[in-house]
Amino acid sequence: MVMCPECESDLDIEEDEVDEGEIVSCSECGTDFEVVAVDPLELSRIESEEEEEEGDEEEDEEEGDY
Repeated sequence: MVMCPECESDLDIEEDEVDEGEIVSCSECGTDFEVVAVDPLELSRIESEEEEEEGDEEEDEEEGDY
C-alpha cells in the first residue's frame, strides 16, 4: 500500500503497475505526484501553476527589499 506524502491516506495505486514519469493523484487531498522512481516507489509533489505563481511573486518581493 502506498501512502500519500501530504495527508498520509492510502493512495489507490499498485506499486508494480506504475512507471517512472507517471502522474498520480490522491483522492483524499487532491495533490498530484509524479513517480520519480519505481524501486522503491518514490513520489514527488507537483506544484500547481497557482502555487508556482505565488512563489514567483514572493521571490520578486524579496528582491525589492534591497
